[in-house]
Amino acid sequence: MTRVVISGTGLYRPPHVISNAELVEAYNRYAELQNERHADAIAAGERQPMASSSVEFIEKASGIKQRYVLVKDGVLDPARMYPRFEPRPDEQLSLMAEIAADAARQALAAAGKTGADVDMVLCAASNMQRAYPAMAIEIQNAIGAGGYGFDMNVACSSATFALEQAVNAVKSGSARCVLVVNPEITSAHIEWRDRDCHFIFGDVCTALVVEAADTATSADRWEVMGTKLATKFSNAIRNNFGFMNSAEDADPDARDKKFRQEGRKVFKEVVPMAAAHIASHLAALGHEPTQVRRFWLHQANVGMNQLVLKKLVDHEVGGDIAPLILDEYANTASAGSIIAFHEHRADLAAGHLGVICSFGAGYSIGSIVVRKC
Repeated sequence: MTRVVISGTGLYRPPHVISNAELVEAYNRYAELQNERHADAIAAGERQPMASSSVEFIEKASGIKQRYVLVKDGVLDPARMYPRFEPRPDEQLSLMAEIAADAARQALAAAGKTGADVDMVLCAASNMQRAYPAMAIEIQNAIGAGGYGFDMNVACSSATFALEQAVNAVKSGSARCVLVVNPEITSAHIEWRDRDCHFIFGDVCTALVVEAADTATSADRWEVMGTKLATKFSNAIRNNFGFMNSAEDADPDARDKKFRQEGRKVFKEVVPMAAAHIASHLAALGHEPTQVRRFWLHQANVGMNQLVLKKLVDHEVGGDIAPLILDEYANTASAGSIIAFHEHRADLAAGHLGVICSFGAGYSIGSIVVRKC
């Protein structure tokens, strides 16, 4: 049986930061303007006034303190409240492919590889910039890779689901060196005008190199001991934006069709599912949760992660066991657990066991058990 390793990771971090204070100031001004606009309807009891947001509310609800964004212009404008991207001609590299190629080159350099060594590219993210040509094929071309590529979307579990496909491709021999990239331009699909979610997301791109152990040359290698995926349908997290919207006669004042969620319901339902998923995966491999040296969990909510871990090990754990990055990066959809893995693994020793796990819309849960070589 072919042993498969993760031999390199990369991270593209956008140049702009939006603090909670900046975000709250812009949102509250927008809410004031909307309340003024609909003052008569509010006074008549026909419409509820928009509530204000606060830094304290955001940090208590999520643990998020800031987020990185590709473009800051427009997001903090109360008359706009979404980023202002410049259109690019078809001949120019697309924005998503550009940040993916950046993260990919970092991962390849860490693995001691070049684009020519790659024969499979998976672009896995919660949203794609376009339907076709596939983003993966453009990224494949940008880095000079061969073989083939395709896009995947399993919302916030896109990265872990893609990792299983990469591992299986190497094991089966259909690919020898796989690049997994997760370009998450979340600033374009969040509803910045919704108090319950305007603070959640940030932009980023992660990349991983997956290959057979006997071809890996990097000093930092992580053997994939097992993968486990699960899905269960739920409407609690949903994005209704798509190509059919233009054929619908929609209310011009209706809420944005992109990201929405029932946060409390998600918390209540996903936590036990994620904990049980990880526990059963480890048990199938002959391990107990207490044997895991580090958990790199999905970065959506600090309370959610703490409760998942408490269910697993029966006590609270700190950042050494389960590092958090969402205070700096916010929720970066599928890239969150990969950022945590990228930034918090250098101190582990050979033989240490770790779990990369995501959970998100679908519901979808993916776990990858790895061991430091």
